[in-house]
Amino acid sequence: MAAEPDQSYGNTLPDQVERIGLLYEAHLELISDVRELYQSRTAIEREYAAKLQNLSKKAAEKKAKMEARFILGEDPTRSWDVTTLKRNTLGKAYEALITSIVDATHEHQSIADSLSTQVIDVLRTLEKRCNDTKKKELQFYQKTLAERDRVYNDRQKSKQKYDNDCEEVETFRQKQTRAQEEKHKARVAKQAEQQKDDMLNSKNLHIISTAVANKVKDKFYTTDMPVAANELQRLQTQLVERFVKILLFAHRLQLGHLDNLKEKLSNVEAKISQVQPMEDQLLFIEHNIRPFTLPDDWKYEPCTLHYDTDAMSTEPAPKIWLQNKLNRSRTKAQELAPLILLKETEFNHLSKKLQTNIADHPVGPVDDIVDSYLDAQHELSYYHTSRTILEAEIETIVAAIGDDMGGQNPHVFKSSSFSIPTQCGYCESTIWGLSKQGKTCKQCGLSVHNKCELKVPAECRKAKGSRRRSSRRAAASPASPAVAAAAVTETPSPSSFVRSQTPEEEENYPTKQILFNYSPSSEFEVSVQEGEKVQVVEPDDGSGWAKVLNSEGKKGLVPASYVGYGHSDEGVPVRQGTGQRVRAIYPYRSQGSDELELHEGEVLELSVGGQEYGNGWWEGFNKEGRKGIFPSNYVEIL
Repeated sequence: MAAEPDQSYGNTLPDQVERIGLLYEAHLELISDVRELYQSRTAIEREYAAKLQNLSKKAAEKKAKMEARFILGEDPTRSWDVTTLKRNTLGKAYEALITSIVDATHEHQSIADSLSTQVIDVLRTLEKRCNDTKKKELQFYQKTLAERDRVYNDRQKSKQKYDNDCEEVETFRQKQTRAQEEKHKARVAKQAEQQKDDMLNSKNLHIISTAVANKVKDKFYTTDMPVAANELQRLQTQLVERFVKILLFAHRLQLGHLDNLKEKLSNVEAKISQVQPMEDQLLFIEHNIRPFTLPDDWKYEPCTLHYDTDAMSTEPAPKIWLQNKLNRSRTKAQELAPLILLKETEFNHLSKKLQTNIADHPVGPVDDIVDSYLDAQHELSYYHTSRTILEAEIETIVAAIGDDMGGQNPHVFKSSSFSIPTQCGYCESTIWGLSKQGKTCKQCGLSVHNKCELKVPAECRKAKGSRRRSSRRAAASPASPAVAAAAVTETPSPSSFVRSQTPEEEENYPTKQILFNYSPSSEFEVSVQEGEKVQVVEPDDGSGWAKVLNSEGKKGLVPASYVGYGHSDEGVPVRQGTGQRVRAIYPYRSQGSDELELHEGEVLELSVGGQEYGNGWWEGFNKEGRKGIFPSNYVEIL
């Protein structure tokens, strides 16, 4: 008997998935108890009726101990008594079963053997399969919960980054005031302007993250949580129905072999046949209704050091970033739509197939259908979460910029390697390295850093031989002959829709060796030791300072004269591990070339900034030294 829509757990018992899971677990304990009951019964039957009385006593004690739990659940909200428990149809059937054991005093060996092979073993298999299914569903719920919390954390991280960028703006403003020489003033002013743009981008990211958090929150409480509760209810219904079939089968065996017990066993059959899962579930609902309200929406939180409003920044530079991000989000949404349609078709097919399969006491095809159905439902939920995030981004950006899409000729960037220094077409700093730390437009040849991609206006000049010039820089750097570009086309993986698109991708830089010890004298500088190998992030621009990444993963300025020349191979990526290790708690099959496959118990090392990759994905190295990303909720920190 299927649950009516208005009487489903998802509609009537909000935010009680874990309590419903405990009810399901109590039913599994009931199956275990009944299985143990039959095991004991077969042994006692071989010793004849003398032992049957003792068996019935033990069964009654077990029933008394756990009867309230499998009927009313843990900690019901309403008072109850013995009369309440007797309203449960499954409890009545259990009581009739125990009574039948008391009357079964003359069973023989053939019945004991039949019960052992056709009932006890089936119950054991059913218990194991249903327990595995329950674990899978609850693990999915916990992962969904963790995904919601991760989105909340991403929002908080974006807020922290916004605050930090606001502090940097103030710092550069003070530094600009103190600058004396003209060339230093120009450089500081340029840095201050860039920092302001970054601060505005961080603000926009914070607003977007807030909108995403609200959307994910609404989806969690209005879709994910009710679906999980209803799935547990459906699994509970199926479990009880199959349990009833097994009990009916066991008692039909006894009716065929024990004519002298037919009358009493027929009474047990009648009681078991009267089990109504929906009726028992309504009793559970009646005694477990609790008040519940949706959490409040997240709101924009301004920085305490920088006065601002909750309006999206639409100044020229941030607006270009918003237009590019809007174009990217819409592209991702278009790519995602057919995947969702395909997965929904598969899910609907499995749902209909599951409804047409009648529960029976053997374990087999129906359980495989349940596994496939749940896998499809889980993957579809992941895709819907991705769509929710993309729709939130699109809605938030469109609300800010309206129909102003900016340039109508977007660049078609692809990841590239740069074996010789190449000038970025946006910030004019050097791109250099073999590990694809930059991108090149396939149409006009414009080369930019990964971090500058979204800052470039969508004004690609497709004419042959033209030179791309960004609105921010007068001159651009077309791809040099030394650029080794690799365009990889592959089926979109789940991570390609949910990974963060705003944090800067990790880059590899030329490696040098420090000539002398240096201790920092300001917050912009970094400590290095003689002989230490560092990566040169930004070479000397004439100021006498170079920006480096030291062995501890910290970036900062050091005197350019302290950095050696040609001591180590340049342009060779260096494994930047943090030393922090994580262990895989679930297996994971990679679905893209940028992902790592996980095996349960495998230990990995996080890369520098690996936990900041974004949207539920971390980056690290496996035991073979291969670098890639993996779901953060599939691992635990050691």
